[in-house]
Amino acid sequence: MSASRTAAWFFDFVSPFAYLQLEQFGRLPSTLTVELRPVVLGALLNHWGQKGPAEIPAKRILTYRHAQFRAEQLGIRYRMPPAHPFNPIKPLRLAIAMGGSLDAVRRIFRHIWRDGHEVASPQGFAALCEAVGFPQGVIAVEETSVKQALRAHTDHAITLGVFGVPTFAFDGELFWGEDATALFVRCLESGAWLASAEVRRISALPVGIQRG
Repeated sequence: MSASRTAAWFFDFVSPFAYLQLEQFGRLPSTLTVELRPVVLGALLNHWGQKGPAEIPAKRILTYRHAQFRAEQLGIRYRMPPAHPFNPIKPLRLAIAMGGSLDAVRRIFRHIWRDGHEVASPQGFAALCEAVGFPQGVIAVEETSVKQALRAHTDHAITLGVFGVPTFAFDGELFWGEDATALFVRCLESGAWLASAEVRRISALPVGIQRG
């Protein structure tokens, strides 16, 4: 357990569950290095032919309630922004322009999901840049290199099979969702569970039927 290891964490600021998982990073082993990778959830959904939770009316309501419940259950400060879903592109680019550090990403997430601010309008985004101490972000997010980096992160996620956020990618395995945090920590502690006979069996089950 003493050896240093690295995992990639794919996230989009539009996801409340990404915020909730980020606030639990203290549960991760101190020997784990996490590389933060902002991606465009909409592009992942389009690639895999999926609808987002907010695009299905009943699921949208349940998703918001579940996120609120999980925040209360975990004791994490939480307040939804005034409208959701919102366009996360500029906040994602802002994280890249700020260097992609954990501190920068956390500040952006907390502005949106802890303090409940709107960030999609020009005024809201400018306020976000001010709040995170990077007012030049209003201009920086339009740089070609920043746009290309976000596209590259998203494309790389797709090549790994990432289909949603938040997702940890570690040692060839994907761990999707805030509710997979405990599973991810368990597998970091020991590979025995993934290597168990039953997990290997269910991971190789044949497809029984497909929708036409």
